[in-house]
Amino acid sequence: MRSSTLKWIVLCTTLLISAIIIVQLYWLKKVYSLEEKQFNTNVVKSIRGVFEDLQMNDNPAMNLHDLISNPDQNFFIFKADTIPEKDSLTFYLRKEFEDFDVLTDVKLGAYSKVDHRYIYEEYIPSVVTSYPVQNLSGMPVFDPNFDHILLYFPHRNNYILGQIGFWIGTSATLLITLISLAISVFYFYRQKFLAEIQKDFVNNFSHEFKTPLAVMKIAADVLSNNNIIEQPTRLERYASIIKNQTQHLQNQVTRLLEAASGERTELPIEKQNVEAAELIEQAINKVQPLIEERNAKLELRMDKDKFEIHADKEHLELAVVNLLENALKYSDDPKIVIEAGKSENDFYISIKDNGIGIEKKYVKNIFKKFYRVPTGDIHNVKGFGLGLNFVKRIIDAHNGKIKVNSLPGIGTEFRLFIPIN
Repeated sequence: MRSSTLKWIVLCTTLLISAIIIVQLYWLKKVYSLEEKQFNTNVVKSIRGVFEDLQMNDNPAMNLHDLISNPDQNFFIFKADTIPEKDSLTFYLRKEFEDFDVLTDVKLGAYSKVDHRYIYEEYIPSVVTSYPVQNLSGMPVFDPNFDHILLYFPHRNNYILGQIGFWIGTSATLLITLISLAISVFYFYRQKFLAEIQKDFVNNFSHEFKTPLAVMKIAADVLSNNNIIEQPTRLERYASIIKNQTQHLQNQVTRLLEAASGERTELPIEKQNVEAAELIEQAINKVQPLIEERNAKLELRMDKDKFEIHADKEHLELAVVNLLENALKYSDDPKIVIEAGKSENDFYISIKDNGIGIEKKYVKNIFKKFYRVPTGDIHNVKGFGLGLNFVKRIIDAHNGKIKVNSLPGIGTEFRLFIPIN
């Protein structure tokens, strides 16, 4: 299973898990609302029982809902034409609450509009309470225009949450399971992705080293021929082949070691004053065998005046070599333009080719380690996906920047900017 397919599976699984979590949270909210309504209904039924027991209303035909109000979610007010004795009210309230399963603490206050105060207050703990008795002082007055009884439920929310404890527990278990599943799927995807990177790396490694080693073996066989001394031109040519291929492999090993030596993005560099033209010319000389092999056309555009930059010569030269090698590899009939000069506060080096180009959606990834632009199952272009990553690290170490302009089928330009100061 390729990572692209697995990516869609992970995405769909994540969306499904997210949907389940949202639905579960929605139903928890619904269950809480239902319990809340049931609690309010039971409180109203309890108050109606108290009215019937104590005959607190002079007009029995009056609608009960006109006598009871709910100014706040934790408070209930019911009008009382006659305020009963505290002991009687406390007894019947406790009895009615137990009958209708209102099993949470309540504070009551009997308010007299004549005295403009609560004439008595009482804390009624539930038979199953686990909370300490709270201070009774400071009962709020919501409406001073009539005698009334105020009921305050200090632990209402905790009580309702306790009523739906089973739902909360099962939902929490489900959420933990789903989150664990999501983490497992993500971890599996990550491992699969890393496995594919490793597989691609091995494939690229094989392609990168197999051909040079085969060429070197053939050249070595030719050089081991006793008659080769009598053919100096041929001897020189095959010796040059071995030298070039050895240099190529050394460069690749250097890249691998640089990549494996640490994960930090900046390289340890030693800056010095470097003549820009000399640096570029030496980079060109290092890829000259490849230029001749590919019959490439190379144009160098630089100011005639000498220009020095403060940089690490070896690393910056290697960055230019990497870009030149890419320009040669990814072009059927290479035509390369190298341009250098000053741009505001930077010195720039531009390497433009007429190669296959890079699609815009891939440009943002080309500097990642081991990343290569997808080419299906075609491996005609060798490499580890380390070259551009190494170039980026070199330019970052110089506090510079890289700009990439590319059009598929037209070519690519890499422009390196190195601060002058």
